[in-house]
Amino acid sequence: MFPRCGLVNRLSCFFSPSSRSISSIATSEPSGPSMRTTSVPGQNSKWLKAKMEALHVSQISRPALALFPRSDFVDSLERTFGCVAPKGMKAVQTMADGSSANENAIKAAFIWYMTQRRGGNPPDAEHLSSCMKHRQPGTPKLSVLSFDGGFHGRTLGLLTVTRSKPIHKVDVPAFDWPVAKFPRYKYPLDQNTKQNETIDNECLDDVKQKIEEWKAKGEEVAAIIVEPIQAEGGDHYGSPAFFRGLQQIAKKNGIVFIVDEVQTGGGATGDYWAHSHWNLPFPPGRGLGTFAAVDFPTPELRDKLVATAANNGLLVGGCGDNGLRFRPALIFEKKHLEIAFDLLDKSLKQI
Repeated sequence: MFPRCGLVNRLSCFFSPSSRSISSIATSEPSGPSMRTTSVPGQNSKWLKAKMEALHVSQISRPALALFPRSDFVDSLERTFGCVAPKGMKAVQTMADGSSANENAIKAAFIWYMTQRRGGNPPDAEHLSSCMKHRQPGTPKLSVLSFDGGFHGRTLGLLTVTRSKPIHKVDVPAFDWPVAKFPRYKYPLDQNTKQNETIDNECLDDVKQKIEEWKAKGEEVAAIIVEPIQAEGGDHYGSPAFFRGLQQIAKKNGIVFIVDEVQTGGGATGDYWAHSHWNLPFPPGRGLGTFAAVDFPTPELRDKLVATAANNGLLVGGCGDNGLRFRPALIFEKKHLEIAFDLLDKSLKQI
């Protein structure tokens, strides 16, 4: 679940290995609240707060970090985020949120793409002067390819690559960037192998076509951005073969391959990063890990179940047009599954 650092000793990745012992970790669920201190916060909470203070200041608040980073900034990144970095990737940059991360990933892709165009050289005087007037070559005509049903954020730039719900995009101007088909598989997967392989190939062919179309328009695709699972868009999945094919297309065309793991990163899919399941040649039922979903005949029926289940003590959520998604906690045992199924069965009988 947590590469190079187990769940029970995650704090040792942040601080020193001797600062906490495994014996202090709870091994069973409490029957109810238990107060063991005379005041809140208690001593352990105060200790944790003190340890987290340096992390908060240097990596979360990040005041004037671009010019005056703390002297321990690089070391703290390596000791924390470094221990869960995706395979083959060493560099880490912290951002305020998912939208900020995606915006800066796209900007980095544009800068890299233009640097390759210039043969590795920095911008010259013409680039620097023309960009202030939003003219070429300093302001290049480039694009980012995204997918139908994807969600990458609500900032101005990311709304162009977000295609999950109209309410996110209405009344907001957008770039003329390409959008390709994302797989919509037929389930059960093991009974529809050939049909789903055809769907993968159709989607990959659509990506190739869109890249050529935008190149012909003089607006080359500099980056492809994709989610391992389209969570907001309806819990739609792509096969490892689809994503490997997508990466190969990007590599062949000199395009940056951006994997948006804002929702799938962190262990919920059975690995810390969902793209680890793809067996990519190089770094970057219906369900994966604790990510799971089902479709309902209508959005109204889905919404009715969401409300009914909540009243019965089961929290589930809607996604896409008519999808119902489940997001259990990372600590989720068979007894929790049985409770969830009992509540789900009860709720289904009431709608």
